[in-house]
Amino acid sequence: QVQLVESGGGLVQAGGSLRLSCAASGSIFSINAMGWYRQAPGRQRELVATVTSAGSTNYADSVKGRFTISRDNAKNTVYLQMNSLKPEDTAVYYCKVMRMIAPFVYWGQGTQVTVSS
Repeated sequence: QVQLVESGGGLVQAGGSLRLSCAASGSIFSINAMGWYRQAPGRQRELVATVTSAGSTNYADSVKGRFTISRDNAKNTVYLQMNSLKPEDTAVYYCKVMRMIAPFVYWGQGTQVTVSS
């Protein structure tokens, strides 16, 4: 089992910044990639960014140049630095962990990010 604890969400004005954190504990030895997804009201959950254990990153086009994902393997923590936030970034942000053995996926409980115009 893997436990995920997210933090860092909140309310910010457009143009502002937030930093999300997701700390993993438990059966962390099998974790490969970690990432962030988001879900706005009435919309499907979508990819924001992922990072592998080797440090390779992938971003949604909508956040490229504004968001930065990073990972501290020693702390088993993944971060999402969000700059130049826009109202359309408003959503519940979920941490996702992908493992090499079953269960292959774990999700965090979600943290609300609200960007006011």
